[in-house]
Amino acid sequence: MIRALYSAASGMTAQQLNVDNIANNLANASTIGFKMHQAQFQDLLYQTVVQPGAAAGQQTVVPSGLQIGLGTRSVANETIFTQGNFSETDNPLDLVIQGSGFFQVQLPTGQIAYTRAGSFQMNASGQIVTPNGDLLQPQITIPADAQVITIAADGTVSYTVPNQTASQQAGQIQLANFQNPSGLNNLGGSLFTPTDASGEPTVGLPGGQEGMGTIMQGYTEGSNVSVVEEFINLIVAQRGYEANSKVVQAADQMYQQVNNLSK
Repeated sequence: MIRALYSAASGMTAQQLNVDNIANNLANASTIGFKMHQAQFQDLLYQTVVQPGAAAGQQTVVPSGLQIGLGTRSVANETIFTQGNFSETDNPLDLVIQGSGFFQVQLPTGQIAYTRAGSFQMNASGQIVTPNGDLLQPQITIPADAQVITIAADGTVSYTVPNQTASQQAGQIQLANFQNPSGLNNLGGSLFTPTDASGEPTVGLPGGQEGMGTIMQGYTEGSNVSVVEEFINLIVAQRGYEANSKVVQAADQMYQQVNNLSK
């Protein structure tokens, strides 16, 4: 019964973390570029009373043995990088990546971070920045008198100025990709940094041979959270927590019966 108490307690702790994870997903259901997280669990060590395959006689072995599990634990919180839905906007600097890849932005520390959130703006110097003011890399500057800004599928940024019919190029957006995007470190703000698990970034042009996606102007990529699925997961997690609490209650009642044997 001692094992039952600790196993059930580990299950309650795991389901509590699962609910925390679901709550974060639901809270960011409308966050641009947000990628949902999926909690993963693993069973703990087993107490072996009878080893499977142990000798049961001179010519026979135990077919299955007797091993008692000791509960569960949380082992990972994987980021799922499926693509979110696109929403059309009136901002010519709103961009989405159709396919694989990340935008590169420079943090105030000088470190390069990566994001799928393509809601960009211009700062006072005409540079393309994120809503937090982080510079898009490579840096692209648009003159103050630019009238029409066009961003092609291959990332080429062009603009027109008054009294001129020909467009001029301001630069070209480059994308980065990773061998294992789920291994990226989440900084918050829809920003990620590389780790040994993700590998080093591969940088290339949109639609290039490196497998990069293409860019679409005037759209933003929404969160990939499915509210319906998260509510279903929430119900399952809640029932799992409740079931484990029932095990604790049952074990307590069994202890009570044992304590009353001497009366």
